[in-house]
Amino acid sequence: MRYVQLRAFHNVAISGGFSRAAAALHLTQPAISDQVRKLETEYDVRLFNREKKQVTLTASGEKLLEITRRMFEFEDQALELLSQSRAVKSGRLSIIADSAHHVTGILGPFRMKYPEIFVSLSVGNTESVINSLANYEADIGVLGDMPNSGEYEVIKLSSTPIIAFASVRSRIGQRKSIRMADFAQLPLVMREPGSKTRAKFEEFARETGVVLKTRIEAEGREAVREIVASGDGVGIVSEAEFGKDSRLVKIPISDANLAMDEALICLKERQESQLIRSFMDMARNG
Repeated sequence: MRYVQLRAFHNVAISGGFSRAAAALHLTQPAISDQVRKLETEYDVRLFNREKKQVTLTASGEKLLEITRRMFEFEDQALELLSQSRAVKSGRLSIIADSAHHVTGILGPFRMKYPEIFVSLSVGNTESVINSLANYEADIGVLGDMPNSGEYEVIKLSSTPIIAFASVRSRIGQRKSIRMADFAQLPLVMREPGSKTRAKFEEFARETGVVLKTRIEAEGREAVREIVASGDGVGIVSEAEFGKDSRLVKIPISDANLAMDEALICLKERQESQLIRSFMDMARNG
């Protein structure tokens, strides 16, 4: 097994094709194909399914990719360590957040200090944030509640209460507050099961003996907002994520001490990446 063979395999896997891998490595497509073929032949294993113009990973290829992701990440970290005297001048930082609101205050100062860094920001629930970090699809995550696992570097950003919200035109929207017992009769509009806010609210309801009635389940926070704004039902959200919407009114839950702790996280094994470290340090130092 040679380094060039693993490098060829890795780039085909992450780019989804031999021609794109060749372009990324500044080599010819036959040269890339030859390196992958030699790797497969030497170990008598098929790493890619080659069907017409589509290339997909086999089960063995998926397992090898998990290893090469880490291998080339460590290689990048070694390069950064040897170049520590250089300033962070270019690169790409990928962030996935359960709500972009929690990271915008850091993005501004970070962009001012590192104007040449390209930052991509995507939105997902807690489950997708964790999966994206584990698969190296994102560098930094922002999520509600701090993970218990020791594999993450964690910086607490804020702690805000969980509240209800409804349309200003609805009967429910006229209330000054809501008790937990009231939710047994209210038509709830909830996010998908991967939502941490939903999970915490449902757990508290079970502990207090309240049987919830979820009438509508919607994918994503914005979908829930639009449904509730139309006058249909009651939503649940962290107060920090309520935002400003003249169609909606927030309603405190009077007898529930429920809060969401928003955290900035990255994999500990990746925290020495210069870009990741720079962003985490900026968040930590405020």
